[in-house]
Amino acid sequence: MNASTERLTLQGPVGAIEVLRDTPDASVAARGVAVIAHPHPLFGGTMDNKVVQTLARAFVQCGWTAVRFNFRGVGASAGVHDEGRGEAEDFGAVLAQLAGDGPLALAGFSFGAFVTSRALAALPPERAVEQLVLVGTAASRFEVATIPSGMHARTLVVHGEQDDTVPLSAVLDWARPQSLPVTVVPGGGHFFHGQLPLLKGLVVRHLQAAASL
Repeated sequence: MNASTERLTLQGPVGAIEVLRDTPDASVAARGVAVIAHPHPLFGGTMDNKVVQTLARAFVQCGWTAVRFNFRGVGASAGVHDEGRGEAEDFGAVLAQLAGDGPLALAGFSFGAFVTSRALAALPPERAVEQLVLVGTAASRFEVATIPSGMHARTLVVHGEQDDTVPLSAVLDWARPQSLPVTVVPGGGHFFHGQLPLLKGLVVRHLQAAASL
């Protein structure tokens, strides 16, 4: 993605996990580590997905080291698809090895947003998450975990108005009982074609605003 991208191989619960780590320029104040999850692997989702790359760029711009990884069975990552259970374990393994302490942010797109919610729920209470970004959350297809109310001010949920993969109504039905705000992109589809700069801008503004809380 940029000159400071590293390709790593971690050891996960079922073998190798393929990882890309993007670090911000030395001129930018370091904020911490952001771990980003990609969309459904059975439908072509990988850590190179354009929305995932956009999220990584937004985090890097704001001083976060962005970590993307391939779920099991994708690319050079070992194992087979496990409907979110094993993928959440993979997420936890990446967290433990690359973000064991210090400021932490979590993000995910589509199926990855679902897995991110599970990874957040599995964290011990003492492991604080400073930022949470969920895009195209697959609430119509999976049981997305509830976001703790204490996290709401530091959470950005973005969804396309015309998403035909995950209807906006499903995300609103998930968010409504939590009183969790959802940012709707007018005319936006699931993959935000032609609107990735807008998506990046929304994430950057959120990260900058939440940093002051």
